[in-house]
Parts: sequence; C-alpha cells; structure tokens
Amino acid sequence: MTKFKNIINKNFDEHLATLRKISTKSLINKIYLASKIISKALLEDKAIFWCGNGGSASDSMHLSAELIGRFKKKRRSLKSISLAGNPATLTCISNDFGFLNIFSRQIEGLGSEGDVLVAISTSGKSRNIIKVINQARKKKLNVISLLGNDGGICKGKSDCELIIKSNSTARIQEMHILIGHILCDLIEKNVNIKN
Repeated sequence: MTKFKNIINKNFDEHLATLRKISTKSLINKIYLASKIISKALLEDKAIFWCGNGGSASDSMHLSAELIGRFKKKRRSLKSISLAGNPATLTCISNDFGFLNIFSRQIEGLGSEGDVLVAISTSGKSRNIIKVINQARKKKLNVISLLGNDGGICKGKSDCELIIKSNSTARIQEMHILIGHILCDLIEKNVNIKN
C-alpha cells in the first residue's frame, strides 16, 4: 500500500511543481493574448479550429466542445470545431493523401482569413502539426500553439505560443487542459454573448 501511495504523491508533487514553474507573468500575459485573439475572431463571426494528436486530439475535441456547447454560462453556440473529431475525414485524408496531411487538408478546405487555429503538441515535433500551422499561415488564419518541452520545430511559427517547459507528457497535457479551461473562461467573459 505504501508503494502505491508514494506513486500517487509523486504525481501530485510533479503536477504542483510544474504548475508553480509555469505560473509566470510571461505565460499569464500570453494566455490573455490568446483569449483576445480567439474572442476577436468569434465577435467577427470567424471559426476556431483545434487540432492535436493522441491525448492532444482529445484535448482539442474537449476544448472545442466547451465553446460550441458551453463552459460556464448559458449563451449561444460559438463557431468551434476540432479537426481531430471526424473519423471518416481523418481516415479518408490519411488513406488518400497521407497522415501528414490530416489537419492541413481540412484547413485548406475549411479555413478562411481571420479564423483561428489552435494547434496542440506536447513535443512540438509533430510534423502534421507543423504542416497545419504552415497551411493556416498561407490562408491567413491566426495561429495559437500549446506546446511542450522547448517548443520543438513548432516554436516560433505562431502568433501566440504557450509552452510548458517540461519533459513529462502527462504534466504537459495537464497544463494544456488547464490553460484551455482558462481560455474558455476568459473567452466567455470577453465575448459576453447572450442567448
């Protein structure tokens, strides 16, 4: 029993240490900037696209749902879609154009100038994420990246980068979802849309 309690406590300690490490003025300012970019787009009736691989794909669906459904307050639905959410689209693109293009092909077809792409990558090394960021840039979308480690090859490619400096995928994902929830909270206040 002691062994298992030690594992549990170690995870709690790592989570809190990562949170303390990232709670900097710089990251707080970047979270606020990201919320302003998204809010401005929504007020102009633009769309927010989310994407990521694996756990980050789940986060992209979760956070997209917070906007299209609701986070805390009753309001009209906001234009928000996860590019990781449609198995038919993902398998079609993978089969016909390769896995590298699963997100960029969707932005090519759906994205418009002034929309926002929120790209999530714990490693910052996902080649399909770099490709979707480049496609979003080409189509003049605003780009926000939630990254981990040192930002990897995705670093320096977005309008706003929220980098969790950790080499633990679990801790990075936990911070990404926390930041995502903070963004949703700020967006609901910034957009202030009633039913």
